[in-house]
Amino acid sequence: MKKIPFEQFEQMMSYDVVNNNASIEIEFCRDDIPHYNSCWMGKTLNEEISQAFFWYGLVPDGSQAYDFDSFQGFINAKVFNDNSLKEIWDSITLIAIDGCDIDWRLSHYLGIKSGPIRGPAKPV
Repeated sequence: MKKIPFEQFEQMMSYDVVNNNASIEIEFCRDDIPHYNSCWMGKTLNEEISQAFFWYGLVPDGSQAYDFDSFQGFINAKVFNDNSLKEIWDSITLIAIDGCDIDWRLSHYLGIKSGPIRGPAKPV
């Protein structure tokens, strides 16, 4: 489990999932609200229209699942009890990225290490 700066999160989420046929899946928790203890968010490809979208899956029953066409819509949506991800970022702890160790996988998205991801994400 780890906290990362919002700037690193933003850079990771700018990774081109469309041209790389990829998907980003982040397991996380919100430190100050116990029922947000195993949440998911990410960026993936809508193959029907060849565009990326951003998503949340906040509770296991799917009642708090949301999709967004833009990063700005994703981070500014008031999906956390009338707060946005950007507003509560300091209370977010990452559990895993793509099912992997956070430091290891993040280093690939940021272009620090080479590996299964083909190049660093570009700034938004």
